[in-house]
Order: sequence, then C-alpha cells, then structure tokens
Amino acid sequence: MLATAVLSVAIWAQEEQKRQPPPEFTSGYFPPTPTEPQPRLDTFAYVDVVLLIVVLSLTAWFLLRVRSRPMVRLLAIFSALYFGFYRLGCVCSVGSIQNVALALGDSNYALPLTVGAFFAIPLAFALFFGRVFCAAACPLGAIQDLVVLRPKQTSKTLDHILGVIPYLYLGLGVALAYTGAQFLICQFDPFISIYRLGGPQGVLLFGGAMLAIGTVIGRPYCRYLCPYSVLLRWASVLARWKVKITPGECLHCHLCADECPFGQIHPPTRFDPPTDLATARPRLIRSLIALPFLIVLFAWMGHALAPVVSRSHRDVALADRLWLEEKGRVRGTTEETDAFRAQALPNAEGYRRAVVARKRIDLAMTWLGVWFGIVIGGKLILLNVRRRREDYETDRSGCVGCARCYRSCPVEHERLGWITLE
Repeated sequence: MLATAVLSVAIWAQEEQKRQPPPEFTSGYFPPTPTEPQPRLDTFAYVDVVLLIVVLSLTAWFLLRVRSRPMVRLLAIFSALYFGFYRLGCVCSVGSIQNVALALGDSNYALPLTVGAFFAIPLAFALFFGRVFCAAACPLGAIQDLVVLRPKQTSKTLDHILGVIPYLYLGLGVALAYTGAQFLICQFDPFISIYRLGGPQGVLLFGGAMLAIGTVIGRPYCRYLCPYSVLLRWASVLARWKVKITPGECLHCHLCADECPFGQIHPPTRFDPPTDLATARPRLIRSLIALPFLIVLFAWMGHALAPVVSRSHRDVALADRLWLEEKGRVRGTTEETDAFRAQALPNAEGYRRAVVARKRIDLAMTWLGVWFGIVIGGKLILLNVRRRREDYETDRSGCVGCARCYRSCPVEHERLGWITLE
C-alpha cells in the first residue's frame, strides 16, 4: 500500500509538470524530443530511493520469511514497470558503478546523493539477506526473469568460462569511468533502450537477443555480463540470512536442482580426503604458481593497449584534432575545437590535458591487466578447491532469489498443507 501510494503521488506530480505549457518561440525554433531521461526534482529522486528500500525490504520478507514465489514475482513486475518503463531505467544501480568510479578519479565531479544511494543500498541489503536486489528490485533482472519460459540447464564448464566475463567487464567499466574516457556499461546496456522504446539499433538488437536467449537460458545478462553482480556476489557471501531450499530435512529428491534455471543449486558431494586431495593438490599448486605469471602478463598487455584506449578520451581526441588542424593535415574545424578556441586557450593547453589523460589511462590500463590476471588465476585456483555438502544447497553468492526452488520441494508442499509425507 505504501509503495502504491508513493507511486501514485510521483505519477500525479509528473503529469502536472507535463501540463505546464512550454515557452513560446517566435524564431521558428521547436524544442527537441529528448531521448535521455531528464533530471528529476530532488523530492522525486528521494521517492525513488524510498521505493527502492521498500521493494528490497518486501522482497527479503516474502523470499526468506513468507517463502512466496508469487509475491516475489509481483514485486519484479512492479520494478520492471516503475524503475524500467516509467523511470526509463535511470537511476540504475548497475550503471552507478561508473559514477562512483568517476567521483573517485575526478575531484571536480560530485557524486549525486541518489546515485550513491542506488549504488550502496542494494549492497547493504546483500550483506544481510543475499541478492534480494536481483530477485525483484533490479529492472534489468526483472525483465529477464519474466521471460523465462522453457529454461535449459547449461553445462558447468560453460558457466565457469562465461562466469569470468562479469569480472572482466567490471574492471574495464571502472577503468574507463575512472579516467573519464566513457561510461561503457551504460552505453551497452541491453535493456535500457527497450525500456525507453528507442535507442541505437545495435543496442536494441542486443537487448532483443538477450530476451530471446533468456526464454531458454535463465537470465543470461545477469549470469554472464552484469558487472554489478560481482559486487553483489562478494556481499552475499557474508549474508546472515540466505535462501534455504527446504524448511525441514532435505529428502535428496533432486527436484529443486531440476527446477533452478540458473544452475545455482549444488547437490550433496561425497568427499574422500585421501583420494580427492591427491588429485586436486597438484592442480592447485600449479594454479598458485601460475598466478603471478598471469598477473605480469596481463599487466603488460593492459599497458600495451593503453594508447589505443586513450583515443576514446575527449581530451586526447581533442588534442589529436587540434594538432591535425595546426599542421594543416585536415580542412575546417569541429565543434569541439571551436569551443576550445572560444575559451582563448592556446593549443599547448589542449596538449597538456591530453598528456595528463594519457598518463592516467596508462596507469589504469596497467592495473586493469593486474585485475584480469587475478580474476583468471583466482578462477583456476577455486576450480581446484573441494567442499563437502550433505544436502542440496543454494550457491550463497550466485543465487538470485527467484524462489522457484520452493515450489518444487516436497517438504515445502507439506508445510503449506498441500501433501502429507510419510
């Protein structure tokens, strides 16, 4: 009721703003149709934050206490409609990573309070309740969850290989945002254009392909691309409360694992220490030895790619154009060079800014290579770590809290009074 009331007030206020007539022009000028969401008044920006907290709280309650898949699904529909189609996918917790990175790298950039809230609040909830943000509050996850029709189980090998991509994507997105080069994550968000009913054709096709794949492979973007999922994974490992498949003793019926479309339910394991350790220990030792070599290799590769990446930075691109115009290599000027000269600044100032930007990008790309080495080397190490499980368990960091496993569990059915187990 609270969420409905707040939503009604927000919609009414926005409609009131739309009724205000635009200024009249006598020069034949017509206001352009905006393609990006316009900044909201502070009041309504805070409404978005309140609604996010309400949805996260209700999701945690319905998922962990009430254990209701229908209510979680209903909240996902609300998030897709409000945070997606109504708010046009902005502010987005996934994209807020870049704002935080830019604020850390540029002292002249002030991180908006609401953007910081959308970045931090889901992580704070994940520390206590797991990935309840993914369960129903994230519009990107919600739209994928709603299109899952006939999910197929993917192989563990494929999951391990593709599961590395979000870590690499996170590092690249943070590096580019930190240096002020570009907001890569927002630029290639596959669902924002769908929520805005328009955008670059390539991105629209990408989003349509993700939804089409999502009908048979559960949440492909969340599992194999989303950079924010990496942070949620780290936070969820420490969660005090998590999804427990059965409210009582596990029957080892395997029905929950068959029901999970994301492959995040692990079966019981038979762990024979002498045999398993004798097999895994040599591979583990080789992985540990390879880790520093991978770090050095990828750090060198990152540094080597820095000059190419730097061309995407506005200061570097401007300096290149200024130099071409100064040397007479091109004809005419561009809007960027005209705007720069309008400030009565010498070309040397543009070159100085480019040198500063290139140094920052060199350093960022080197550290990005270090990150790549740690991720790949760490994955190899984890593949050789064995853990014993007595019952079917959800992956503490990977479970997105969809609650599908509840409806397949016979013990859950007995709790609800649907059947009687002997």
